[in-house]
Amino acid sequence: MTQQAAADSSLSSVISARDLDLTFQTNDGPVQALSSVNLEVGKGDFVSFIGPSGCGKTTFLRVMADLEHPTGGSVTINGVSPENARKARAYGYVFQAAGLYPWRTIGGNIRLPLEIMGYSKTEQSERVARVLELVELAGFEKKYPWQLSGGMQQRASIARALAFDADILLMDEPFGALDEIVRDHLNEQLLALWARTQKTICFVTHSIPEAVYLSTRIVVMSPRPGRIADVIESPLPRERPLDIRDTPEFLEVAHRVREGLRAGHAYD
Repeated sequence: MTQQAAADSSLSSVISARDLDLTFQTNDGPVQALSSVNLEVGKGDFVSFIGPSGCGKTTFLRVMADLEHPTGGSVTINGVSPENARKARAYGYVFQAAGLYPWRTIGGNIRLPLEIMGYSKTEQSERVARVLELVELAGFEKKYPWQLSGGMQQRASIARALAFDADILLMDEPFGALDEIVRDHLNEQLLALWARTQKTICFVTHSIPEAVYLSTRIVVMSPRPGRIADVIESPLPRERPLDIRDTPEFLEVAHRVREGLRAGHAYD
């Protein structure tokens, strides 16, 4: 790619990583978590990151969110640094655990970032009601987290990330601790939510079926230091019933992901 083409691609991307490196300094010496990562994420994409434990998937997401800082290269969000994107409230972040405060109601948990941001009480109430409807938790505003199932708590966490209506949603393996039946249901709900909101989603997972089912693009990462082994464009339609996972097209993409994971070990 020429320098001009790279610049044009970066300008059209919501998220752009250029020669990204990140090395942690530890008591045992430096640990390189990411090496020469280059990626463009377009508006409205659903991009999943998959790879073995310790390959830098979550670290990459945290760099986007300004929770970690690269030691080389760059990342931009909407054309600005992660720090400026954070200050502009450009993204919502969903962690592996729901992270709800047990002493606050579901509505109170969702309202918390809105309170910090200075929204009026009227607008807080309107936004809480809207996002609870989006994640199919209308009527649960006055419940406490311990009164909800694990899957419902994760939906509340997603609602909290949606409350200030950022265009980008960063999701760090939010369904990993849930059983398969609940996970399938939440995958369906997340696709429906994405279709309604048209947000750009970056999603970390260890599950090949989950990555293939959810994504428009799948980024396969190699073992540490994390590099991109393959970027797979999904041929699947955006409307995807669960039984699409039994089709030859789905299985072909899943096979390519597995091959990419195997090939990634060649970097060791």
